[in-house]
Amino acid sequence: MLKQFKSGFPILLLGLLAMVATATEAKAESVPRLVTLVVDERQTVELTGNTRSEASAKFDRGRVDDTMVLDHMQLLLKRPTVTEAALVKLIDQLHDPKSAQFHQWLTADEFGERFSPAKSDITAVTDWLASHGLKVNNVLKSGMVIDFSGTAEQVRSAFKTEIHNLNVHGTAHIANMSNPRIPAALAGVVGGVISLHNFAPRTYYKPKAKAQPKYTYTSDGETLQAVVPADLATIYNLNPLFTAGISGQGQTIIVIEDTNVYSTADWSTFRSTFGLSSYTSGSFTQVHPAPASGSNNCTNPGVVAGNEGEAELDAEWASAAAPSAAIVLASCKDTNTTFGGLIALENLLNSSSPPAIVSISYGECEAENGATANAAYNTTYQQAVTLGTSVFVSAGDEGAASCDADLTKSTHGIGVSGFASTPYNVAVGGTDFGDTYAGTNSTYWSSTNTSTYGSALSYINEIPWNDSCASVLIATIEGYSTTYGSSGFCNSSTGRADFLTTAAGSGGPSGCATGSPSKTGVVGGSCKGYAKPSWQSLVGNPSDGVRDLPDVSLFAANGVWGHYYVYCDSDTGDEGAACTGAPSGWSGAGGTSFASPIWAGFQALVNQKTGAKQGNPNTVLYSLASKEYGTSGSTTCNSSNGKSVGSSCIFYDVTQGDMDINCTGSTDCYTDGGRNGVLSTSSSSYLKAYGTGTGWDFATGIGTVNVNNLVNNW
Repeated sequence: MLKQFKSGFPILLLGLLAMVATATEAKAESVPRLVTLVVDERQTVELTGNTRSEASAKFDRGRVDDTMVLDHMQLLLKRPTVTEAALVKLIDQLHDPKSAQFHQWLTADEFGERFSPAKSDITAVTDWLASHGLKVNNVLKSGMVIDFSGTAEQVRSAFKTEIHNLNVHGTAHIANMSNPRIPAALAGVVGGVISLHNFAPRTYYKPKAKAQPKYTYTSDGETLQAVVPADLATIYNLNPLFTAGISGQGQTIIVIEDTNVYSTADWSTFRSTFGLSSYTSGSFTQVHPAPASGSNNCTNPGVVAGNEGEAELDAEWASAAAPSAAIVLASCKDTNTTFGGLIALENLLNSSSPPAIVSISYGECEAENGATANAAYNTTYQQAVTLGTSVFVSAGDEGAASCDADLTKSTHGIGVSGFASTPYNVAVGGTDFGDTYAGTNSTYWSSTNTSTYGSALSYINEIPWNDSCASVLIATIEGYSTTYGSSGFCNSSTGRADFLTTAAGSGGPSGCATGSPSKTGVVGGSCKGYAKPSWQSLVGNPSDGVRDLPDVSLFAANGVWGHYYVYCDSDTGDEGAACTGAPSGWSGAGGTSFASPIWAGFQALVNQKTGAKQGNPNTVLYSLASKEYGTSGSTTCNSSNGKSVGSSCIFYDVTQGDMDINCTGSTDCYTDGGRNGVLSTSSSSYLKAYGTGTGWDFATGIGTVNVNNLVNNW
């Protein structure tokens, strides 16, 4: 027997190895193949919804040189339908306390193994890219993104679109002039090129407003109450947690950027000035995360003018909310086609140690971002929550008109940010304080400051942040009964001079996550929004069948009612200010750029208390809100109660005011005979977009928060 066993061992071993190999091949091929035909360049399909509005004859300055190098472009892939369904099911299970899969987060490797397209399909795509001379730099572990580089000529050959120089209002850009095309044989697995242009997403912060309702002025100047970390802790009830030793110890918050801060000393100055230095475990570092394999697509961006202020405030105010947490700024340099922040996030998620919490304060409206870019953020956040990562994203700073950011009026109608509208992130909206409107400033603010410059006395009633003449509250305080029409506030001399702006907290229904608008930047054509997630069920949330924004809100105003945030940005050459003397002379601003990293800080406190990652927080946020609001809302937790609001409330339901903004044109704009109209869900009647209401609403989502109660009831 022994002799027979020994002599037969090699045969037995070969048989076992063959069985293992067969099983491995069977597992690999269990993913349905999507590329089943020979790639024929004569048969192509158009990837619609992937051309910027600026790519027009008006701005065209001719084709770029064929030799122009386009580094680190990204090709987004698609999973088989059955694989996508399995992923969606798993995400539900990971967030269901009744499931055996609850919080059994995957690693990046496991995610790629289970939810990547078939390896043969990926090979077919990389071979096709190589056949056009394009260099494949890397395939992410997720299997969903191929990083590649090449010349403009090679891109034209592969994708049948030309890259042109553009001059847009004096600024040079490049962009594809038509939708890309790919071989029909690859259409099942290729989602598209995430970007073939260099238009960067918008930052979501607003410098301090110059216009306030007239009665906030006195003969000695305007009256302002600037918000500092001590005020945040008082208003949103952080102090009991800090006293109990829950201030973010052991937690890391990633702020995603495409720039470094101007000076790391600014973060330290902010903390020392506002009393945060005593939380000695708090730290700040900057990293430029390289991919797990392949050539490095993440280089140090340095200090990017116009964006570095965003990085400063993100890092500082995340620390204000969780002062013992490690704040990590993750940034990559923008390539000439790809947003560096997306590269940084992808590389982190595909690393061996995915982050627990990230905050993103950038955005672009769905209709302008394009179908493939929208899909890229959806896919990236989808991977994030499967790994246990919580993603907080600024909802925007332009009311319900995200295609009209930083303008004096809306012309494109209702739209939301494609960075914030996915079902896998928390979209954070913006509020203001309602004390100035009510004439109760002295009730809520001390006439003197503490040693750390705090002056807030309690929770303060809130209204949506809104700088526009379309705000009913601003119009009322200015003596006007209507915002619209020839005699309305938006057409008055004061309204036209000081309040024509789109600056306001953002929200609205997802409308163009997929498809392509028939009119540039306007929801329509084949556009469709993301389907409503199962967890977005709450009194006030409409039965519109789509994902609605925002989920939650927080103070984000830039001074229109006298309140704004203070932060340290010592870059005086780029709208900063020396961080010396009283903080009243420091940089001041608002925007949901503040609200998102602060909410990320709140999540760090939750994670510390629970001792675990939480994935998509919305599943818990909406569940808690549903219990609090019931079927008819909660009078006890109505924000309008101000300091008398219930002590056990987790959320404060904002029910006064609106985030409506002014507009012109015929798209979602009610004019009633006036030159300047107001954004409305109807152009023939006044249905403002949008007002507050009981429970959830487009102006503020669930509302704002008592953080101590949130953490202790998670």
